[in-house]
Amino acid sequence: MTSVLLAAPPSALDPHGSEARHLANVWWIMFALAIAVYLVVGGLFVFSLLRGRPQSPDDVSTRHDNRFIWIGGVIVPSLILLFLAFVTVHTGAALRAPARGELHVDVTGKDWWWAVRYPGTRVVTANEIHLPVGQPISIALFSDNVIHSFWVPQLAGKEDLIPGQRNTLRFTIRSAGTYRGQCAEYCGIQHARMGLRVIAQSPGDFAKWMAHEQQLVSLPASDVEARGELVFTTNDCAGCHTIRGTDANGLKGPDLSDVGSRVALGAETLLNTKKNMREWITNPDHFKPGVLMPPATISPSDVAAIVAYLEARR
Repeated sequence: MTSVLLAAPPSALDPHGSEARHLANVWWIMFALAIAVYLVVGGLFVFSLLRGRPQSPDDVSTRHDNRFIWIGGVIVPSLILLFLAFVTVHTGAALRAPARGELHVDVTGKDWWWAVRYPGTRVVTANEIHLPVGQPISIALFSDNVIHSFWVPQLAGKEDLIPGQRNTLRFTIRSAGTYRGQCAEYCGIQHARMGLRVIAQSPGDFAKWMAHEQQLVSLPASDVEARGELVFTTNDCAGCHTIRGTDANGLKGPDLSDVGSRVALGAETLLNTKKNMREWITNPDHFKPGVLMPPATISPSDVAAIVAYLEARR
């Protein structure tokens, strides 16, 4: 078994999005202030050790103790906290400000995967979010079960998905690439395997991807694929999954119209290979205990036909 989760975790201090950059700047400011305070306090501690105890209550070195307490213990800490308050409030206002020309995306937290829709289009996918570089993004976040938290550290901060409530996350991606994300709020037995990835593309490549996705059709290219489509649409698969252009219109599981083009299966649980897909269909609970998808009750040859059919959906 090859797990996608073995990849190195992303760092919030390697920002590639506008919101992540703001948050990283606040972190570095707080880190610098913490180092400065540590050095000053450490220096004063060393100074007090070298100075030693006063020889008498009237020693001139004790005359400014009260002034030192007021300056070092009240005034300076208050100024630091006020400065940090200003920085965080200013940053928070900048993060939530809407921008012109936003691309709107709807993301819904499921058990335990992510449903992705692009309003105004036919495009529906799962666990992979394609976005253009340089265009403001507005992601509407929903949950139809428990509280989740959407977090792609290199692009933006965390935002909760709360049942019955719409939350919005805004950011602009600065450079193309693939960015890993994760549910950051414990949501059940497979919380740790509720991953996602954002694929940031140039505006031209994103436009091509959108055009391709809207024109997806499910036409088998071989007898094996045709058999796979028949098995898929006449068995339990069609009751949970959707494949556009077929009788499979289920809403319980991920939309599989473009599953062959996805990098991973099971919300970043397995790499998307024919072997892994066959094993996932046969017994998904082996890889993701507690997953809602039941094991296949069809013959190995039918499973192989479904795999061939799904791998061609791209």
